[in-house]
Amino acid sequence: MGFPVRQRFWGRFPSRAFRAARMIPRLSPRRRCTFTCLAALCLMAFVFMSLNDVERRLDPEGPVQPTEDGSEVTMLLWHHPFGQPSTLPDCLERYRIGGCRITDDRRAYQEADAVIIHHRDIGGAGPGALPQEPRPGAQKWIWMNYESPTHTPGLARLEGIFNLTLSYRIDSDIFLPYGFLVPSSVGGASHGSDRYLRTPSPSDLLRPRLLAWVVSNWNASHRRVTFFRQLQRHLPVDVYGGVGRPLAGSVVDLVREYQFYLALENSQHTDYITEKLWNPIEAGAIPVVLGPSRETYERFLPPEAFIHVDDFASAQELAQYLLTLRRKPALLMSHLRWRDSYRIHRPQFWSEHYCTACRAVRRTRGRTSVVQHLARWFRS
Repeated sequence: MGFPVRQRFWGRFPSRAFRAARMIPRLSPRRRCTFTCLAALCLMAFVFMSLNDVERRLDPEGPVQPTEDGSEVTMLLWHHPFGQPSTLPDCLERYRIGGCRITDDRRAYQEADAVIIHHRDIGGAGPGALPQEPRPGAQKWIWMNYESPTHTPGLARLEGIFNLTLSYRIDSDIFLPYGFLVPSSVGGASHGSDRYLRTPSPSDLLRPRLLAWVVSNWNASHRRVTFFRQLQRHLPVDVYGGVGRPLAGSVVDLVREYQFYLALENSQHTDYITEKLWNPIEAGAIPVVLGPSRETYERFLPPEAFIHVDDFASAQELAQYLLTLRRKPALLMSHLRWRDSYRIHRPQFWSEHYCTACRAVRRTRGRTSVVQHLARWFRS
């Protein structure tokens, strides 16, 4: 495990950025221009290196082809996630990952190089839901989970069983987040699923609607509900989903009409950033995020690409900032100008996860370790 995440030096946005901006007028015009250019270049370099770090962690060595003897890795899917069968992928055709056979036929258990086990389908039952036959000596068991620790029961009964972890956490053995950015200058769009982003022109900068939130899991004890109620006192929020207006189409299509979107996670945990962030990014809205720290979000996005609720002393202060952005197009554009430099990749659930796991198994052939403290690690 382990992913060397570069330390961030730009700090909080917008508070520290505003303080720096207030310092610039004290310089002479020539020095002010030089200072501004150098600061912009440094910030762009940090962002580019950070996002490249994520890309290298996701695919450190490029495509994996079959071995010379034509052998392939057999990956056995023990359960289809959430009991919903889907077509199993051809990894070479879809993701340029060769030498993989993905199967859900449990008769292949004895020959399988690895078994993928989705936690939510075995968590309640514990080890009794795992394969009961003796495990072949070189076979790897992969723990796959995309829920937060709050919604991941039964971890304590699974200690010392798995060999690899596959999740959204950056320090997983196999790391595949809900989404990530790729610099536009890096290669071409991979297997057709990437979407190039666009900075709006001045004529279409302002959108017809202000702020939306789509929520299906309403729980009054969640921090996000408390925050929403505070924010709603100071500006209107259009709510869709189980407790709001019905959602007719996709979330992305809906959010294209809005300037801002509440990307509020149902619980706050290490690296837990879901589609709630990537929907507004794809739709061209500015996400207002509640989840892990700003520093965590900055591993995936330029610092100005989102607004973190923790950057403000109160919901009222945040509301005032959003309304200020609507009145000041230049300031609003500062949150969107980055988009021309990136494309977005959103992994295809679950086929891309199976093939990414196969690539990891191929690269770790002959090496086996055991996840001894699964609960302690995942809850940390």
